Amino acid sequence: MSRPPSFDRLSDLIEAAAGVVEQTDLELVLRRLVTEARAATGARYGAMGVLGEHGVLSDFLYEGITPEEAALIGPLPTGRGVLGTVIRLNKTIRVDEISRHPDAYGFPANHPPMGSFLGVPVAVGDIAFGNLYLTEKDGGFTDQDVLVVEALSRIAGAAVRTARLQDRLRRVAVVEDRQRIARELHDSVIQEMFAVGLGLQGVSQLVDSPQAEATLLDAVDRLDRAVETLRRYIFELKSRPDSRAELDSRLQEVISRMGSAYPAKVRLSMDIDQFVDDRLEDEIVAIVTESLSNALRHSSAERVDVLVLLNSDRCQIRVSDDGVGFDTTAPTHGMGLENLRGRVTRRNGELTIKSSEEGTALVVELPLSQPAG
Repeated sequence: MSRPPSFDRLSDLIEAAAGVVEQTDLELVLRRLVTEARAATGARYGAMGVLGEHGVLSDFLYEGITPEEAALIGPLPTGRGVLGTVIRLNKTIRVDEISRHPDAYGFPANHPPMGSFLGVPVAVGDIAFGNLYLTEKDGGFTDQDVLVVEALSRIAGAAVRTARLQDRLRRVAVVEDRQRIARELHDSVIQEMFAVGLGLQGVSQLVDSPQAEATLLDAVDRLDRAVETLRRYIFELKSRPDSRAELDSRLQEVISRMGSAYPAKVRLSMDIDQFVDDRLEDEIVAIVTESLSNALRHSSAERVDVLVLLNSDRCQIRVSDDGVGFDTTAPTHGMGLENLRGRVTRRNGELTIKSSEEGTALVVELPLSQPAG
């Protein structure tokens, strides 16, 4: 099977969409989605229909048509014809000739001719935020086009929902609203982004290019980090303004969330008898998350053990599995180990990895004190 087009651009978009956790320019994100989806599929025209109240189009962002051409066409679409069918059914529609679809409405005067069509909802679960429309690809849209664009659209949907929830949060202050928004972030956005990561892993199995596979797996690592950022945000929402979530509760949540998505049995053991400052707590959770993600995604293990020890001198994190192992001297692009090494180095810690056919053991040793600078 040939490599889908523009995987580097796909990776860039995934990073941008995941990064919306830290910014709120929704129009920029949606326009970026249209641009990258066109580039990835080779479509001549692309548009994003943004849904307002009552599920009707409130805005229409387009590419491929000049402002002068748009002025000649007249008012923007309101959601009739096949565009409306994508909205109504909230599912992907792909046709080789749009005029032959039973719901085709026709084009206004001065509209450029359009044949092949791909319409994909931008949604989280059953909640639709808009629809991505692509038209005019030579030879029609392929199964791989659908896989790539659906992955981008789901990520964009999670990004849009996150930004809208953050906007709501800026206008509310009562504890009940904070708790409700935290639940919505966890139950919809985090679960959706985690599912998208699993889906991208599946797509990586369909390509025969090591570079394309590495790009997709690197994108999954970026999503994992975005999920961890959101998860910390959720704990801060749930907590009282003057308190922090317990380290053991945070680790238990990571194990539960990630372990439930893979067949491997994951066990967590902890021995914590020392107060942990906020920054070290965040590092411990991030290291456990990245190490566990690597073991679950790459080792084909039946069992993964996570051990966290913390005493008055040092913190030790050990993640071991009974999987296939890997050559620790070979390049490990796509496994997130460079990011992990960077975290450990910044804390003046030590990272040791031993791997064989019987499995892999990753051990991190961290000092309790924060290095200067």
